[in-house]
Amino acid sequence: MASGRSNAELAAYFGVTESGILQAKRMAGLAKPMLDHGRALPWKLNRAHNQSGPATNLRNLSAIAQGGQVPQTKINTALRWARRLTESGLDVGYSYEDGFYERPVEGASHIEAVLTAALTSLNERGEGERADEGA
Repeated sequence: MASGRSNAELAAYFGVTESGILQAKRMAGLAKPMLDHGRALPWKLNRAHNQSGPATNLRNLSAIAQGGQVPQTKINTALRWARRLTESGLDVGYSYEDGFYERPVEGASHIEAVLTAALTSLNERGEGERADEGA
């Protein structure tokens, strides 16, 4: 019955919301677990900045840290970016009006924490060497 049908079609058929369909699929083990990027992107983003380079890199690093599948080229790009910042003593900041910006580290480094989580996950999966080669 459900094979090949979209969540919207299933929701309409059963008279529930698409969210309800997703929740049921997750409970039944039929949907991939959703990744939470709240730690990597703790700001409320302006839609204009949602697909910017820093937002994409932070999401990719977050996905890596959570064991998600990220293409190697995107892993390399995100690691290079984060390493450049940390090695330069810089961090990433965000302004709803102006977007992402680089700033000197003040206290705990946000980008370093996100990078460390991603590298830890890669090393635990035995992919740390590939990340070092490509980045």
